[in-house]
Amino acid sequence: MILAATTNENLANTANVLVYSSMAIYTLAFFAHIVEWVLGSRSKVGRTAAALTGASTAAKAKATATVEVRTAEKENGGGTAVLERPKVITRSAAGRRDVPDGPGAAGGTFKGDLYGRIAVSMTALGFLLEAAGVISRAMAVQRAPWGNMYEFSTTFSTVAVGTYLAFLLTKKNVRWIGLPLVTTVLLNLGIATTVLYTDSDQLVPALHSYWLWIHVSTAIFCGAVFYLGAVGTLFYLLRDVYESKVARGATVGRAWASIMERLPAAATLDKFSYRVNAAVFPLWTFTIIAGAIWAGDAWGRYWGWDPKEVWSFITWVAYACYLHARATAGWKGRKAATLALVAFGCWLFNYYGVNIFVTGKHSYAGV
Repeated sequence: MILAATTNENLANTANVLVYSSMAIYTLAFFAHIVEWVLGSRSKVGRTAAALTGASTAAKAKATATVEVRTAEKENGGGTAVLERPKVITRSAAGRRDVPDGPGAAGGTFKGDLYGRIAVSMTALGFLLEAAGVISRAMAVQRAPWGNMYEFSTTFSTVAVGTYLAFLLTKKNVRWIGLPLVTTVLLNLGIATTVLYTDSDQLVPALHSYWLWIHVSTAIFCGAVFYLGAVGTLFYLLRDVYESKVARGATVGRAWASIMERLPAAATLDKFSYRVNAAVFPLWTFTIIAGAIWAGDAWGRYWGWDPKEVWSFITWVAYACYLHARATAGWKGRKAATLALVAFGCWLFNYYGVNIFVTGKHSYAGV
């Protein structure tokens, strides 16, 4: 018995060391991302992105939606008129801007790309260390490693980074997420290891259920994907404002333009955020249903208007409104994007606000 307790304590200490080690590696990744953006600002490719934007805007202005049929009369015997092949010139949909994606944070330079690849490698190493820390914590407590806010936070950041790396492995152009992701992960882990830290302990009887693995794991994954969607939405709003100013011929600060013209086009960012939010929304629906089933087993009722239950439903409604708005012509663009940020804000309050400031049946295991 004593040996088992000592082993669990050693595993808990190992988990803490691994989490702190991942924070150190994430810090190196943060600086590497900064250097990538700084070196990328010197890129000729980055400076020509604005020229490409201007050229595409000018081409769009000259385009017409008519089909030109040129008739050339050729004297051939009886002077028969010959019709040339029609030339079709199309115009983009109203309100759309044909803007190419930027060259990325590296700006197309060799040095910038080198530091970008170093940043991604450091991020991957930090992910492996943090994942090992989460697994060690699970072995120490001999249960799912998300019984309190500290464990939830470390697992959440691990899943968020893992999802980002999975996008990169599938050749998706998402390296622009790297800097805000690593910054957020460092802040999250900093709060987790200082304010939210809780010693490893067993759960209250109500939580001893296989639904802990199902319900909470899906909630963590949904939150991680919602976070990536929120980053894409925020960048979409910033890039959309920038593109509007360029289209109007307004003056844009050199430093701000250097950042904006390296991001994907607003249309690309909008498509990315919409797709990830739409893809994970059914899983969030399942999370709420799984929580209700677990509540029925643990507390004898499926729904009791507990604060956590209420805010989970509010988050569901907010994302449902966003997805509906994206399908409604009058609410596409910035209005729908603002709804997406509000929805993610609801998710954040459901996690931090409800757990810390509101008392309910989900208040357990310290914080």
